[in-house]
Amino acid sequence: MKNWLFKRIDNSSLIVFRLIFGLLITLEAWGAIATGWVKEVLVDPKFTFNFLGLDFLQLLQGPYMYAHFLIMGCFGVMVMTGFRYRVGIIGYTIFWMAAYFMQKSAYNNHYYLLILILVFMCLAPAHKYFSADAKRNPNIKSLSMPNWIRIFIIGQLWVVYTFASVAKFYPDWLDGTFPELLMSGKRNLIWVGDLLQTSFAHQSIIYVGILFDLLVIPLLLWKRTRMFIFIFSIFFHLFNSLVFQIGIFPYMSLAFTLFFFSAETINQNFLSQKPLYTKNEVKLPFVSKIQVVQVFLIVWFVIQIGLPLRHRFIPNDVLWTEEGHRLSWRMMLRSKHGITKYKVIDKKTGEQIRVKTEDYLTKRQHKVMSKPDCIWQLAQRIHEDFADQGIDVEVYANTKISVNQRPYYQLIDSDVDLATAKFHYFTPNPWVLPKPEKF
Repeated sequence: MKNWLFKRIDNSSLIVFRLIFGLLITLEAWGAIATGWVKEVLVDPKFTFNFLGLDFLQLLQGPYMYAHFLIMGCFGVMVMTGFRYRVGIIGYTIFWMAAYFMQKSAYNNHYYLLILILVFMCLAPAHKYFSADAKRNPNIKSLSMPNWIRIFIIGQLWVVYTFASVAKFYPDWLDGTFPELLMSGKRNLIWVGDLLQTSFAHQSIIYVGILFDLLVIPLLLWKRTRMFIFIFSIFFHLFNSLVFQIGIFPYMSLAFTLFFFSAETINQNFLSQKPLYTKNEVKLPFVSKIQVVQVFLIVWFVIQIGLPLRHRFIPNDVLWTEEGHRLSWRMMLRSKHGITKYKVIDKKTGEQIRVKTEDYLTKRQHKVMSKPDCIWQLAQRIHEDFADQGIDVEVYANTKISVNQRPYYQLIDSDVDLATAKFHYFTPNPWVLPKPEKF
């Protein structure tokens, strides 16, 4: 295996990917400021729904986040140009992870994928050619890279697309219920709005959504089908960009295809001045480094395969409870709405204190109040606010949710004091009610 991992191959795909990736992450950072995303998600709220256990990230929330994303864009430029590449890519990774884990009101699987690719790029020798670093220090210049770089990126993409396809094998996708709901919000799009409301469009989305995700990696790996699926990928990702407006992800997905084409093809089209590396020799580093790479790859992919499967070991339906939903490539699978009202009781007097969610949440944040962990977090925040005033309270949540426009049903046990209830990441939370029979 070590000979397979450390065989040297041409690095043109990695170099071109760095240029495109650096540009995209720069646009992602500065575009988040320009479009008002930073203001809406990270500046305006009184608090953000951070990932549990990372409460310290709340210290970043507020106007500072403008500077945070401005600096992050500068790191992106450093990645693109290869100027002090390691500083740029590590800096962007840390800043992006901080912004990602400090809020859940704008949770997106694509943002999580960006974290994984950033970690990969921290390890990849992407600055060894056509970079400011290589120009300043010609000693680092290289025409090749170890084969594990290509293996890593293809393996990661295979995991993402496969689980995204498998997640669609559920009734509301297969019978067209959710695709129809998904497209109903796009009826006002110029040129394609009316077409997206047709039965033909819904049926196409059902099968293309499953088959593309399931087959795109194998078809890219097979030379005979590579060009066909690449051309189809252009259409597929541009369609997603136009209809769903999901930022840089469609273009990053197209950039990934660089790792499937031959070095000759990449050189001819992007780096015609770069000599082609053809030796295919094996250069084994120190034994300790070989072991580190092997252990890293094994642990990484065990985690990447395990996280999307974890909901299988939780008795409740993930579509209902959200337990095991995040970090598992369950993308655009359901429409979910929730109504939550809190009842706060002064333990000393027994008096009920009126609390309105509008006093705590922005309009956007109300959308996450169908998720048990967010409902629990707000209950904890309400309890803390009263504790700061010297008042010990009980906090109860009355939550009803609707999935894919079905009737509203009770999600949270309204008799459980969420101020004292514990949240369990990997086991069912007893205060989350099971899916109703009529669901």
